[in-house]
Amino acid sequence: MAFIPAALSSSKFFRLLGHRRVWAGSAVVALLAVTTAGYARGPRMHGHSFRHAVSLRLLSNAMVLTPGTLPADDAAVPEEGTKYELKLHHLHSGESIDVVYRIGDTYIPEAMDKLDYFLRDSRTQDEKAYDPREFDVLHNVLARLGRPDGTIDIVCGYRTPWSNNFLRTRSRHTGVAKDSQHVQAKAIDIRVPGVRTRLLRDVALSLDEGGVGYYPRSQFVHVDVGPVRRWTFGGRGED
Repeated sequence: MAFIPAALSSSKFFRLLGHRRVWAGSAVVALLAVTTAGYARGPRMHGHSFRHAVSLRLLSNAMVLTPGTLPADDAAVPEEGTKYELKLHHLHSGESIDVVYRIGDTYIPEAMDKLDYFLRDSRTQDEKAYDPREFDVLHNVLARLGRPDGTIDIVCGYRTPWSNNFLRTRSRHTGVAKDSQHVQAKAIDIRVPGVRTRLLRDVALSLDEGGVGYYPRSQFVHVDVGPVRRWTFGGRGED
């Protein structure tokens, strides 16, 4: 039985109790409305996950290059036009290169030669002519990261068939494909100093160009201009 204070009649007490119930019910309805609105907007993200999603959404709108043309010699390269530059550092050779590889829609043959040598097989020193679209992929990654003047660390460039087989047979699980795009001079494994590997992967995927391999343990991303595909390798990737 409810206790009714002496100063209140039973009718006044129950009217007051009714007002409190109405107020409590209104509060519950308001709370449910706020909660429902929150869920309607989607799951909440905190900290790094939120910043990562926002950054990717903003950067994915950056303009990207489309494939250009490679003339037979430098005489056909235009003198005027937008110049596209790459700054690369090779983690195996310790070498660095800063080169304008394209003017407008035209690749520069001399620059292609320099890049081919820079990306040579680090074991045999052999080199092969790279598909120039691969350099556009590197440029586009930096553009979408908002670092057009940034430097890319090269983990692995060209691999001869011998080197590729050597890496594949070092252990049972190497993450090295038998028909690797590295052997075709169409793939490069990269890092970008100051950029998380996961974000680098997501930016590469946003280009929707060729293959993107994610190697979180070795902390690098494979990008190539072969068929569009994606994968994650949980072990330690070979380079």
